[in-house]
Amino acid sequence: MPSLRELYPIPDIDPCWTVPQGFEAAFDWDYDDGRKQMMHLYQKGKDMQWDALTRVDWDEQLGEENPMGIPDELSGIYHTPVWGKMSDKEKAHCRRHFQSWTISQFMQGEQAALICAAKIVQQVPDLDAKFYASTQVMDEARHVEVYKKFIERFDVAYPMTKPLQTLVDQALRDSRWDMTYLAMQVVIEGLALAAFNNIRETASNPLAQMVNAYVMQDESRHVAFGRVTLRDYYPQLTQAERDEREEFLVEACYHMRDRFEGREIYEHLGLPVDECVAAQQQSGYMQAFRSMLFQRIVPIVRDIGLWSDKIQAAYDKMGVLDFANTNYDALVARDNERAEEFDEINRQKRQAYVEEVAALGASGPAAE
Repeated sequence: MPSLRELYPIPDIDPCWTVPQGFEAAFDWDYDDGRKQMMHLYQKGKDMQWDALTRVDWDEQLGEENPMGIPDELSGIYHTPVWGKMSDKEKAHCRRHFQSWTISQFMQGEQAALICAAKIVQQVPDLDAKFYASTQVMDEARHVEVYKKFIERFDVAYPMTKPLQTLVDQALRDSRWDMTYLAMQVVIEGLALAAFNNIRETASNPLAQMVNAYVMQDESRHVAFGRVTLRDYYPQLTQAERDEREEFLVEACYHMRDRFEGREIYEHLGLPVDECVAAQQQSGYMQAFRSMLFQRIVPIVRDIGLWSDKIQAAYDKMGVLDFANTNYDALVARDNERAEEFDEINRQKRQAYVEEVAALGASGPAAE
């Protein structure tokens, strides 16, 4: 199998991206028992480790014409003359690239999360937070592994988008540990959960549903980690420090909302880029999707205490303020339920296979 970089349709992608770092590694000499909630998350992080090679049923295949089985109506250009003029073969080609681009961004974001989690282990001052962040490092490595294995099925992959790269760069360069939390645990992970959920609930392909369900089960814990840590820390900040973090939040949310333009896909496919992007932005589905991206972020932002008039005005302008009343714990419970549903489906499939083999073995001598 070639490296994924060889599958990028965009030329001259650097094989490595480096971000200069300038922060202090903190050692905690207290070794106390830690916060109850944090140590509970740490225990769950240990208990819920899983193997990407064995938990996912990789025997499931992607579709030829529509790999993940996502309805065309959910495409931003479905109602445009551009889509209407395409042949069935051209539409199938576009679907593969559209879907590959989405999964590629998931994979690229997971590597960013892997590096940010490792940075948090070094920077965060409390040992209980270091303990949990260390389990997240393993989670993120597994997510990169699972999405890499998944994206190989498409035979095409895409590099990280510029808006996501900008936000990751900010998260890694900032020397303050809580800013890495805010960028990754709250914004990037929160938006990723909404995007994962979109595929988990709209795709008809079992492999696409399964991969995203399993990753979401982990990511829900990661957002909870940021929630617990920042909720304890932000009351200690000065108003000027809080204002700075709220300004970053507003900018970051706009960055992440706009990462879904996908201009590079249209350019590669030779489609009229501006026309496609304009149609996508006007699409009722895309407008609803962009709003739903903030379902997981807004209640967390309110919960950690960054809830000034400025933040509320920005979210109101984006049309997402009502998500502040979301029952976040119910969403987490649903994430766990969906992952467990796939575990049960796979268990039944394995059991049926064992029974089939046993039946064949039992019938062998009698047949002779």
